[in-house]
Order: sequence, then structure tokens, then C-alpha cells
Amino acid sequence: MTGKKNNKNSIRRNNLDKSSSPYLLQHIDNPVWWQEWSDDLIKYALSSRKLLFVSVGYATCHWCHVMASEAFSDKKTAEYLNSHYICIKVDREQRPDIDQMLMDFINSQNGRGGWPLNVFMTPDFHPVYALTYAPVNSRDSMLSFLSIAEKVLEFYEENKDNIPPFTSIQKQPGIADESLLAKTLSKYYDQENGGFGTGPKFPPHSSLLYLLYQLGIEDSPSIKTVCNKTLDNMSLRGLNDHLQGGIFRYCIDREWTIPHFEKMLYDQAMALWCFSLAFRVIGKESYKSVAEKILKCLEECFNNEGLYITAHDADSEHEEGMTYLWSYEELKNDLTPNEFEKLSQTYFINASGNFNGRIHLIRQNEYPLNEIEDKLLKIRKTRKQPSRDNKILCGMNALLAISMIQAARFLGRKDLEMNASGIVINLLNKFWDGKTLKHSLFKGSIQELSFLFDAAAVLTAITMLFENDDSWGKLMSDMSAYLESFKEGTLWKESSASDFKTVYASWSDYPVPSSVSLAEMGLTRVALLTGKDVSFKNFREPFTSDFYNISAMMNNGMFHIIESARELSWNDLPVNSIKMYGPHETDCFMGACRPL
Repeated sequence: MTGKKNNKNSIRRNNLDKSSSPYLLQHIDNPVWWQEWSDDLIKYALSSRKLLFVSVGYATCHWCHVMASEAFSDKKTAEYLNSHYICIKVDREQRPDIDQMLMDFINSQNGRGGWPLNVFMTPDFHPVYALTYAPVNSRDSMLSFLSIAEKVLEFYEENKDNIPPFTSIQKQPGIADESLLAKTLSKYYDQENGGFGTGPKFPPHSSLLYLLYQLGIEDSPSIKTVCNKTLDNMSLRGLNDHLQGGIFRYCIDREWTIPHFEKMLYDQAMALWCFSLAFRVIGKESYKSVAEKILKCLEECFNNEGLYITAHDADSEHEEGMTYLWSYEELKNDLTPNEFEKLSQTYFINASGNFNGRIHLIRQNEYPLNEIEDKLLKIRKTRKQPSRDNKILCGMNALLAISMIQAARFLGRKDLEMNASGIVINLLNKFWDGKTLKHSLFKGSIQELSFLFDAAAVLTAITMLFENDDSWGKLMSDMSAYLESFKEGTLWKESSASDFKTVYASWSDYPVPSSVSLAEMGLTRVALLTGKDVSFKNFREPFTSDFYNISAMMNNGMFHIIESARELSWNDLPVNSIKMYGPHETDCFMGACRPL
């Protein structure tokens, strides 16, 4: 929010130079008169009765960059937008409430969405039409963005009295039979390539976590196969950055070959949890190696004075993936003949390449090549590097803290829990004033908005720290009460911002746990750690609610509640354990307690 009053004169320019969003700042040179969402702007829009054009994206979004350089840099397109619309840019990571409502609209209109998310709206905020990418000039079956803007205005002029309001309704996923969840997930398993479905492959973090915790309870060869094949292809093929560690956002093909080269903090957090847990449950050393390289990537690429930045771009030199790709000749020239031969025996190296004639490194086996990989990484670091989204998101940092705590326990590294504790302390110092939890920080500017996801993630992290250190008890109680303030009857509110309508929280656990799932997990853990009764929680539909179903496992007795006055090693406890200090030496599981 700019704090400036919007009027006819001040709005006749691109005002994003005043923004505290890295994404919005990327558009300051567009000839479009972009504005940032604010109370004053909304009042001005209502009084001017002018149509709105709202464009939502984020700083490391490839197609957002493309539209910024094409349609939004085109003077003719800009002149039309400036004359007929109030143009608003929204950072989806700073305003997840606006993004969620508009994403629900495009999904209801088209059945699918994405970013950039471009929505034309009435002056009183009824969505009229939504789209993602459109080119600057019409080609093939794609209309130019200018043609679309003209057609929307024409439609509105003819139908302005009949534009229906849109209500974003968050339907609860259906109740599911717990005994059939793994079987249902397996139906969509890609037996050839691992993962789920036959299209582009996103890392199925929540599904893997649910299945791995099931393996922690009872061995199942079929579940183990699903987890092994998926984790192996995530680690060996194109999703993984084999040189620096960390994973990319998703692969555009079924075979996990070519990634969309963004690196997101949330993916590193969730993959760290998955591979650490898989190491403990399945025992493959390669999973431990992947987890440790994710940690290396986090410290080298994301750490910013004890908190972690949001993302790294997919593009460099205005082309996607250029930092990460190699020509066949480069590899031959940069390596000795012996090194090149070893590389060719371990990676798929082909003169024709696998990405527009270049090579994205994909392993064919797990043979270690540490020295050669370090040599290639050193060379790669001399290239132009992708830009960074240096924004600090409270909830995503708390999610990383949760994953670090889990990795500490599954990898036997106490230092990671100390790191996680430092993250949470830093978050509380910067974002928590004792009453509300703020959302984001960029260049010293704190975003004065509160969201359910942040509160839920911070509380869940605190409950895990409390297991080893009961001095977190007071904060756990305070944050639990704060989290409950987002509840309205049986519904969870994502936010109630003054410049937007109340938005109810999504239940979808992809690509990160939903706010609902994290909130339910945090409160369940508080109840179990403080000896309160918990009631049975229904399991929900798989895929949509896989992380929520881990919370249901906790609620329904499928996690061991370990009470002891002794210091216990997490390595000696089942992976599905919650530990508390107390006078009793007991392990309560599935409704029965036994002596330790």
C-alpha cells in the first residue's frame, strides 16, 4: 500500500516505483499505468465507475516476465488499457487472498488457471473474464491481449447490468475411508516414471509424506514401490539440481526430464521433509544425500541473515534455464577426457542434447562424482545467475523450520533443530507484536496484513520445538489462541483485509499444505502435548487432502504419544511420534498405552 490518495492526476502514471514487492518493481518501466491494490485505489475505482484490469503474478514467474516484455511493454496495448481500465498489479505471494479468489474464478470459468492471472472486473469487483498468457500480436488460434481487452469492454458495455457477482466457495473435500486412501492414490501412480498422472510432473510432497508415514506404521511393498520410484526419479532426473542441490518447481514432461527452472523456498522445505523421512523409513543412503544437498542449497542460495528468501528465477539472459544448461562442446572442453568419460557413464550425455540442443544434466545411476560436479558448479557460478526474490515470507519460513526439525530427527542432526529454533525466533522478533502476526518483509518494509497460513505454520513449528524444550509453552499457548481467531464457526478464514472481502481458506494441499491442514495439525498437536482430549477426525479425499490426512492420523491415535522424564533419542522412536515430558514412562498408540 502506498499511503497516497488516488485521484485522476496521480493515477495517470505507473505508480509501482512506490511498491514494496519485488514482483511489482519488475513492472515499473511498463507504459501501462499500473497501480498497487490499496484502500484508496478501491475507493477511487468505485467512484470513477471505470473497469478494472487486475494482473496477478510473482517475481520468479517465467510467463509473467514474458507478458511484461511483450503485451505490457507495447505502447498501443498500454494506451488502450490506460484509456479504458484502471490497471492493478498484485503480487500473489503478498496477497494470497486476492489471488485465491481470482484463481477460483478462472478455474470456474476455464477448469484450470495459472500465472500470470489476468482478470477483467467491474468497478464493484465482479469478475467478468479471466485468462493467463496472451501474446502481444494474434497468432495461430491465440488472440492478442489488446484484442481480448477490446472484446471484454464491448461485452461489458452490452451486458453491464447483467454481470453476476462471483462468490468463492471453499468446499470441504469429501469424507474418505482411511483403509482405501493408499489404494486410491496408487490408482493414479505412474508405474513407468513414478509420480502421479500422465502429464507434467509436480513433486507430490504431501502424497509422499502421507504414504511414508503409513509405511512407518506398517510395511507395504506396494506403497514402498510407489515411494521409491517417485523419489528415485525426483532425485535422479531433471527435477533435481545435481550440482548445487535443491529441486526445481516441476517438470514439463511425464518423464521428469525438463524442469520449469524456478527454485521455490516452499519446494525445498517440503522436499527436505520428504527425503529425510524416506531415509528413515526406507533406509536408502541416496535419500539422505539429496536431503543434505537441499540443505546446502538453502544455506548457499536462500539464507539471508537467519531467514530465507522466497525464490530464484527460472530465467537468466532472458531465457529459461540458461544458467543450468550445457553444450556438448562445453562439457568436453571444460573436463579432462577421463572426467568426461566418467560423466558420460553417470549422466545422460548426448551431442544433440535434451533441451533445445543443449544438455540439462540427468543422472542414469547413483555413482558419486563429487569432484567433477564441484568443478562444473564452479564453472556454472561464473555465468549470469537467475535473479532472486529477496522477499521474506513469514509462513514459508515457518514451513522450512518445521521441515528442518523433522530433518534433524530423521537424519540425526541436532544442529538443524537449533537452526529451526533460530528461524522461529527471528520470525517472532520481526513479525509478531504479541497480538498479530504480519506476513512479509522486503527491504525493511513489513506488510501490515495477517493470514491464516502464517499463524498455522508458526504454531506448528512451535509445537515441535516444545517437544524438546517446554520453555516454548507460553508462546505455544498465545499462538494457539491467535490461530483460533481465524475461525468462524466451522470455517477457517484466510484473511479479512480491510481493502478486500473476507476470503475463506482453501483445503488444497498442493503445492504446500493448505492453511486448513496446518491449522488443524497445529491445534491437534497442542491438544496432544497438553493432555487435552481430541475427538475423531474424518479422513478426506486423497490428493486434495493428503497433508490433512496426516493430521487426521495424529488425531485418531495413529501417532505414538511418548511421555517420559528422560531425554530420548528421536532415532530410537517411531517416525510417527509426538514426544512430551512427564512423570509417566508410556507409549500410547491406537488407543492403548504401554510402558516404555
